[in-house]
Amino acid sequence: MFLLAATETVNVQSRNPILPSVPELVWGISAFAIVFLLMWKYAFPAVKKGMDARTDRIRESLSSAEQAKGDAQSVLEEYQRQLADARGEANRIIEEARQTAEAMRRDLTARAEADAMEIRTRATADIEAAKNRAIEELRSQLTDFTIGLAEKVVRRNIDRESNARLVDEYISTIGNNR
Repeated sequence: MFLLAATETVNVQSRNPILPSVPELVWGISAFAIVFLLMWKYAFPAVKKGMDARTDRIRESLSSAEQAKGDAQSVLEEYQRQLADARGEANRIIEEARQTAEAMRRDLTARAEADAMEIRTRATADIEAAKNRAIEELRSQLTDFTIGLAEKVVRRNIDRESNARLVDEYISTIGNNR
C-alpha cells in the first residue's frame, strides 16, 4: 500500500494543473478546427463583404462630401463675385448720382446767374425807360413852365407850337452841352 500510495503521489505530482489532458486537447483542437473551417467558409466572406460594402459607402460618402464641398465652394465664389459686382454697381450708381448732382448744381448756378443777369438787364432797361420818361416829363413840364413864364414876361400869347419848338431846341442844346 505504501507503494501504491507512493506511485499515486508521483502521478499526482507529475500532472501539470495548467495543461489539460490529451483527450481534452484532441476534442478542443478538432472543435476549434471545425469552427475555424465553418467561419472561414461562411462567416469570413460575409464579414469581408460587409466591410467592403462599408468601405465603399465611406468612400462614396467622402466622394459626395468632396463634391458637395466643391459645389459649395463654387457657389461661394459665385456669391462673392455677385457681391463684388453689386458693390461695383452701387459705387457706379453713387458716382453717377454724384455727377448728376454736380451737373444739376452747375446748371442751377448757371440758370440763377442767367436769371440774375436778365433781372439786371431788365432793371437797367426799366431804369433807363423811367429815366427817359422822367426826362420827357420834365421837358414837358419845363416847356409848359417856360412858356407860361415867357407869356407872363411878354404879356402876350405867342403861338403855342412855335414856343414849344423854341423851348425844345433850347433844352436839347442844354442837354447836349452837359
